[in-house]
Amino acid sequence: MGHCPQDDRGGPDPHLGRYAARTAGMTASEIRALFAVASRPEVVSLAGGMPHLAALPLEELAAQSARIIAEEGLTALQYASAHGLPLLREQICEVMALEGVAARPDDVVVTVGSQMGLDLVARLFCDPGDVVVAEGPSYVGALGSFAAYQAEVVHVPVDGHGLVPDGLRAALRQARNAGRRVKLLYTVPNFHNPSGVTLADGRRAEVLEICRAFGVLVVEDNPYGLLGFDGRVRPALHSLDPENVVYLGSFSKTFAPGLRVGWVLAPHPVREKLVLAAESAMLCPPTLNQMIVSRYLATQDWRGRIESFREIYRERRDAMLDALEEYLPPGCAWTEPDGGFYVWVKVPEGVDTKAMLPRAVAARVAYAPGTGFYTNGLGSRRMRLSYCYPTPERIREGVRRLAAVLEAEPALAHASAAAGPGRTAGRRALAPEAV
Repeated sequence: MGHCPQDDRGGPDPHLGRYAARTAGMTASEIRALFAVASRPEVVSLAGGMPHLAALPLEELAAQSARIIAEEGLTALQYASAHGLPLLREQICEVMALEGVAARPDDVVVTVGSQMGLDLVARLFCDPGDVVVAEGPSYVGALGSFAAYQAEVVHVPVDGHGLVPDGLRAALRQARNAGRRVKLLYTVPNFHNPSGVTLADGRRAEVLEICRAFGVLVVEDNPYGLLGFDGRVRPALHSLDPENVVYLGSFSKTFAPGLRVGWVLAPHPVREKLVLAAESAMLCPPTLNQMIVSRYLATQDWRGRIESFREIYRERRDAMLDALEEYLPPGCAWTEPDGGFYVWVKVPEGVDTKAMLPRAVAARVAYAPGTGFYTNGLGSRRMRLSYCYPTPERIREGVRRLAAVLEAEPALAHASAAAGPGRTAGRRALAPEAV
């Protein structure tokens, strides 16, 4: 008698034979599994990318939300268009204009967070067996969406200047020679999740030209683009090639993730199908949430608040880098992001970050192991550390705890004993080719 898989309560799953074949690719991500542990107050979580919300004017937002319901409740609590509220779509175009995007409100589709937008794009373009090329490492939520539609992700190398054009060209050529259909390039060009690197300005046009030449649509996921620490906003890929780039945006990192308001900006023919797909998935995005975001953009100094977020995250980035420099043992290296939420850390040979995670949690610190950001088994010597949520003091304590766990790993402890006393760390940023 064969093994009968169990449900999450420990019993056999009576629906096993009923599921669609595509559910075989639907597995809980390593990142999601961390949240229950990382939310414990005694654990310093360097794992999740939760934004810092304490800087928001909560009392004023509460009053505005109450006024929306009191004065416009018959609209705010009613069904609406799957396209999204017209005023909000106009305001979204103003936000994207900061990145050089010249957009029309009609080509914007409001979604329940940019994750839903990504899922809709995958639904529209990916047949089973199709290929999606993406950075290696890549955002875990994207990997889950592509797996759910039975597409194969082929990773493209990343260095300190972002996606490597020659690696992209080689991956596309290899897929074409093998008779594979590459549908999409999925990329996070600004302050990449998880590596923290940014696609160099000089590479952006080249990447777009390569995709044009191979007939590949570009999906630009850009939740962090306005959070650069130098105040400079990079040109969106969509601004350089609007007819071959689908842009995914979100208010989760610059306002409030709990409202779940994102958007897709797509070439007009794609937009038509996106609206139909959105209708079938949700009927319409929540009207009240859209109105709260719209009122915030209309009445608050949202640009000034983004500036304040930049300062908060820059301070925390600096605290993270300083703590890594002080505490991590020799053999470690890391990226130095110019914005966003994440540092990508390489650990010494012989250390497996996934295997080490339970020992780190026992030491009351959490991180995201690197294997969750690949589909091909790589990443065992990498980890993602997030500096966006903890205070600088908590970041420093978390890194100190993490360093102690690393020092105790058998491979590293043996090497440390052999090296003897007096070793010094020194600055250890990851070399551009080593991301």
